[in-house]
Amino acid sequence: MTSEKMIIEIKEWLKEAAGFIQVSLTQKLRVSQKSGRTDLVTNIDEETQSFLVKKIKQHYPDDRILAEERGFDKIESLNGRVWIIDPIDGTMNFVLEQENFCIMLAVFEDGIGQLGFIYDVMKEELYWGGKNRGVFLNDQPMVRPKDASLSEGLLGMNAYMYGKNIHSAGEIGHASMGIRVSGCAGVELIAMLKGNHIGYISNLSPWDYAAGLVLMDEFGFRYSNIEGKPLAFSKREYFLAATPKAYTEIQEHFIQNSK
Repeated sequence: MTSEKMIIEIKEWLKEAAGFIQVSLTQKLRVSQKSGRTDLVTNIDEETQSFLVKKIKQHYPDDRILAEERGFDKIESLNGRVWIIDPIDGTMNFVLEQENFCIMLAVFEDGIGQLGFIYDVMKEELYWGGKNRGVFLNDQPMVRPKDASLSEGLLGMNAYMYGKNIHSAGEIGHASMGIRVSGCAGVELIAMLKGNHIGYISNLSPWDYAAGLVLMDEFGFRYSNIEGKPLAFSKREYFLAATPKAYTEIQEHFIQNSK
């Protein structure tokens, strides 16, 4: 079971990791490519993940870890307690903008999200919460956003999906008040929690969405893969999250344009 002690520990780890990342921006980054020139990883991604993994193993040695870098990117199941980490979500932004990136960490037990943390490093804003705990910005409770319809709000979107109209992303975007592209899943999920966006459509891996799912559950958002099926937590997949009204409308657009 998760505890207040665990929450305090995680907050301390994230603030320490964020301080390390902020200092690293004054130094020379070592940047390399993974699958291509726009899929980057830096020494700071890897060192941040190593730091968090070490802390988890020291304090919770029986738990398992799913994370983006260094061989932690696959797990056979979500049975037991699993920590899901994205050390720097939005690495391209980190390298080129030095803002609009996050650390994300989630704790799941037997497939159910218990705690979620999204840390906007440069703004020093920690969005966190847990099952039946509510959602907080630093130490202040957040208010559940309005259940707005698709036509009433802005929609976070993956630029490639929108440009190529993958899974009707273009039509769905046009039905909204407009799309926004940040290049960081954490930033997009924060926008939903704040009520600034009514939804988010992208192509994500489990560490991109796990922390956000815990927080969105507390605020009643709906989420799935783009076809309405449960997220797999085992691969990159097309992701949809939105207010209940917008989610239903987006699914209707997808079904209609799939015929």
